[in-house]
Amino acid sequence: MPTDPVCGMYVPETSDLYVDKDGQRYYFCSKGCMEKFLSPEGESRSLKRRLVIAWLFSIPVLILSYALFPQKDWVLFILSIPVVFYSGFPFYRGAYSAIRNFSGNMDLLISIGVLTAFFFSLFVSIFPQAIPNSSVYFDSSDFIVSLILTGSYIENISKKRASSAGDKLLQMMPKIVHIVSGASIKDAEASSLKAGVTLQVRPGEIIAVDGTILEGRSEVDESSITGEQEPVLKTAGDRVISGTKNLNGMLIVKAEAVGADTTVSKIHGLIVMASSGRTKVQRIADIFSSYFVPVVLVAATASFLFWYFYLKSIGNPLAPEIGILAFVSVVVIACPCAIGLAGPITLLISAEESFKHGILVKNTGVFDRIRKINRIVFDKSGTLTSPLPEIYDLTGDIKALAYAASVESGSNHPVALSIVNKARDLGLRIEKAYQVVEEPGIGITGKVDGKEVRIAQDESGATIVEIDGDVACRFRLRYKLRDDAIETVSALKKMEIKVSVLSGDTSKEAKSVLEPLKLDEVITGSNPEEKAEVVRRYQEKGEYVMFVGDGINDTVALETADAGIAMGSGSDITKAAGDIVLVNNKLSTIIDILTISRSTIKKVKENIFWAIIYNSALIPIAGGVLVPVFSTSVYSVLPILAALAMGMSSTTVVLNSLRLKKSIRKSIQSEKMYEYTKNQGETFVS
Repeated sequence: MPTDPVCGMYVPETSDLYVDKDGQRYYFCSKGCMEKFLSPEGESRSLKRRLVIAWLFSIPVLILSYALFPQKDWVLFILSIPVVFYSGFPFYRGAYSAIRNFSGNMDLLISIGVLTAFFFSLFVSIFPQAIPNSSVYFDSSDFIVSLILTGSYIENISKKRASSAGDKLLQMMPKIVHIVSGASIKDAEASSLKAGVTLQVRPGEIIAVDGTILEGRSEVDESSITGEQEPVLKTAGDRVISGTKNLNGMLIVKAEAVGADTTVSKIHGLIVMASSGRTKVQRIADIFSSYFVPVVLVAATASFLFWYFYLKSIGNPLAPEIGILAFVSVVVIACPCAIGLAGPITLLISAEESFKHGILVKNTGVFDRIRKINRIVFDKSGTLTSPLPEIYDLTGDIKALAYAASVESGSNHPVALSIVNKARDLGLRIEKAYQVVEEPGIGITGKVDGKEVRIAQDESGATIVEIDGDVACRFRLRYKLRDDAIETVSALKKMEIKVSVLSGDTSKEAKSVLEPLKLDEVITGSNPEEKAEVVRRYQEKGEYVMFVGDGINDTVALETADAGIAMGSGSDITKAAGDIVLVNNKLSTIIDILTISRSTIKKVKENIFWAIIYNSALIPIAGGVLVPVFSTSVYSVLPILAALAMGMSSTTVVLNSLRLKKSIRKSIQSEKMYEYTKNQGETFVS
């Protein structure tokens, strides 16, 4: 049976509420969920308005509830109308859908609590003598709506990441392209391109189309699409991909795929589809509500019927009033305020505490999925390895490196960036270079302080720096595993979590780099769609998958996985797609994430358990088990005590959630456990 992509409820395929999008059909439990899916931004704005209205009126209601002045109940009634009927409307819509589908959910339980408290209070306001000594509960109905809307708003903020990632991907594409028309070149908007046109792509520009090179020679950085760390030399006849970066040569390209047909546009579609189609975890509170709603209704109705007919049979004139008070007391005391708070408040506290440890949680709902993770899939380039090659085996005159850095300072090539970084680390002065000429696939030359400087590779693969024709220094470049990669993978295996790698690199290079990690599986040469397909294949086997990546080519896999973790050093698009961002760039933090997630969900379940026990234990009291002891006069104060008990249960949940901070601090693994000591050395790959 399909699930609603918004709320996660099961929906029969016979439902007439569905949308066909991106070649896939999505079913919805209600029109509200369908509207959220089709217009998430509009729904977000609506939720924000409802939340502002709720708190704007709820706070005065709370304050005035403790004041004494004429017509107080009617003032509270007027102030409560916007909260109950405007801000609370989405709950009633969800409750209607639940009733129509013969199921129970939090919306139904919330609606029962809010409307019962409101209309009972209205009845008491209109007929103050009908039920002597009874109080109004406008503040209770208002705060149920306000508090649970607050939790919904926090959750809604985290759901924007898919559209954000997709938008950022499209925004990186050039808005203006250079069209070759005969002997002239004219600028045009990229959106107006048609297949078959010829484009000029200048050094440093992003390629806007998929096509074939007609003229030119240049190195192209394809890491955003393929994950390949080293630039690829492209000449006439070679294909180029949209979204890749032309580094150092002029290219004339014939456009073969433009607009929606380009690789970048297809990746954007996959990101949106992966996020929208991700199976949602059914909320614990909704599962509870599906059982608790009928229990509350039966208990409240039974209490009303029992006291009405029993008191009527003995001639008690207060039979209707006592029956109504019993019904109201049961519903109010079983109100889901604490249960609704149990998840949002705990997740919020956990996210705040996680940030203090270098973990930016963008989607708090991911905690529930992370605790089930049994396979972690890493990208290689920039995730398990350093993003740039490092210089080693440096021989010769170190000052020559300053000349090399001066020449390379204006280049986008990874080797150039590594040389500049090394020179800065050594405190070398970088001068202005003149007459710089970069020859794709060969090297770069320029003049610094009147000296001819050339950087190229020799026959052995080493990089040489020539000053006025003489080799002044020589060095090699290598990518190394991150310092904590081996320790992190080892720790994951001890936790019985399988570890795989999906890389866009060639099989020979990837395996040589990753050999020290002793991984369960290494798959190389994967494009973005293939990475996502591998993740889906794991999921079809019943595995819960976490994907860790840093590049644009990882975004589809990040969205497809049950949990997406983005490196803090990754692209803005990748960080937008991830559920969590490792701000500190430490792989060992993944162990902390697993620990925090388990502690968080344990606390959520603990809160819900105690809220259920609390409410369930008080239902019999609200139903009248104390009447034989205190007589029916107990109902003159029981509704008030019911509202107080509801507030106390919510306070208990908040206080218990705050204890999570201390628990997280204790459970965070010491960074020293994952740091290499000097005598362990470092793992490099040439």
